[in-house]
Amino acid sequence: MTTGPAANPDDLRAPAPLFTDPVFDGPTDPTVVHDPDTGLWHLFYTQRRATAPDAIGNDSSVAWVHGTDIGHATSPDGRTWTYVGTAAGPDCDNHDTWWAPEVLRHDGTWHMYVTYLEGIREDWTGPAEIRHYTSTDLAAWTYRSTVDTDSERAIDATVHRLPDGRWRMWFKDERRGSHIHTADSDDLHTWTPAGPAVTDQAQEGPTVFALGGVYWMVTDGWSGLLVHRSTDLDHWHRQPVPLLAGPGRRAFDEALGHHAMALTQGPDEAYLFYFTHPGGGRRFTVQVARLHVRDGWLRCDRDEHFAYLPDPAKTAALRGGTA
Repeated sequence: MTTGPAANPDDLRAPAPLFTDPVFDGPTDPTVVHDPDTGLWHLFYTQRRATAPDAIGNDSSVAWVHGTDIGHATSPDGRTWTYVGTAAGPDCDNHDTWWAPEVLRHDGTWHMYVTYLEGIREDWTGPAEIRHYTSTDLAAWTYRSTVDTDSERAIDATVHRLPDGRWRMWFKDERRGSHIHTADSDDLHTWTPAGPAVTDQAQEGPTVFALGGVYWMVTDGWSGLLVHRSTDLDHWHRQPVPLLAGPGRRAFDEALGHHAMALTQGPDEAYLFYFTHPGGGRRFTVQVARLHVRDGWLRCDRDEHFAYLPDPAKTAALRGGTA
């Protein structure tokens, strides 16, 4: 299935929605990367089972948000997407749960940090962990380790390189107030818990990136996307105005924005990929909007008409990694 091209091929406005899942109609937690070896863009996401038989007509259970795979789509231009199946390690089982893929490339190796929960659950309780996989082609993934987060309920990893060359992971620690906690690594393989990062309220789905000469953390606060600013990736200051807290006017963009990922496009502009929950049902869509910094604040106008054509050359060093 292919989705997304604008009606006029000369019109470079962002397609809305950017992507819908052809299997269960429930794509969430999007991550977009570019593969320099093939020239393709890759979209990885949590494939929520919105139309699965055990989801229909059962409003009290969240089983449909469990038993999820990691969906995978590719695109030659970042605009028109073709669903290619699911991506997970050889130990994956269709009766287990996979959420929130974080994917980056460093020294020719792709790394995926993905949330794993055993089985299909009827509620939001129980243990969760972040697992590390590697790949050379974004298709076959090898399990490497389970990240040491010092928590039995850690989800939603994002990774960025620190100024001193080490790596830091930010994640939601549901054992500690659903605050954002961290772990550090010298090599992307062995991680050491490094304490809390943002504790002003419960939140999830962090994405960390550099833009406009500073660092930003965008998280899902369930009433819009919360924004924190940093100059060193250690100390964070809350921006008073959230992003995507009001409805948009594009197709299937009339709901809050959730669990986003930023794709930088040079030093001063980025694209924000996020999912929406339009109509209050169980359908989800992936959308994209433009990010920029103005007057020291991170801005995102989801209704803006902008030319959307992601440039691979501007994303090669995403999150501080290398090709």
